[in-house]
Amino acid sequence: MTILFSCKREDESFRNGYYWVYGAGLKDMDGSEAVEGISEKWKIKSVDAGACTVDGDIANKINAANKKTYAAIEKKYGKDWRAAYDKDMQDFAMKKIDVMDVLITNKLFRDELKKHYIEIYDVDKEVQELNNEGDFRVIVYNNELKYENKECFRLMVNTRNRAVNLIQ
Repeated sequence: MTILFSCKREDESFRNGYYWVYGAGLKDMDGSEAVEGISEKWKIKSVDAGACTVDGDIANKINAANKKTYAAIEKKYGKDWRAAYDKDMQDFAMKKIDVMDVLITNKLFRDELKKHYIEIYDVDKEVQELNNEGDFRVIVYNNELKYENKECFRLMVNTRNRAVNLIQ
């Protein structure tokens, strides 16, 4: 009988390989897309912890948890992590355009779209930046399909060398 233990300690700040930052209130949809888009690169997840309005007790709990999380993130990425994180969020929209620029001219991508009856002008996709090397994961959906079958295929895209690989 073999028992495996993990020496990595997880707490409310770091779970399942991600730092959890809690929020409440009205979401900025453009900002949310960027937060999701860079979450793999930074290993930071944004988690809703309350509705549009929260009472003082919940707000205090959110602030206390985030204070611990920010300290843990600073320990990993350094004091200036927020500036770099904010820059990545601001740059994400342009990086998504770069990804689509690579995809739109790629034969493999176009062939996969045809297999799933998706028009090039109607691509619904989720883009996640993975690192500083130009690597992105792209999930392509077809919203015309039933809920459980909406995800059609996944790709790895490198914007530096313009490479596209099918991963599913």
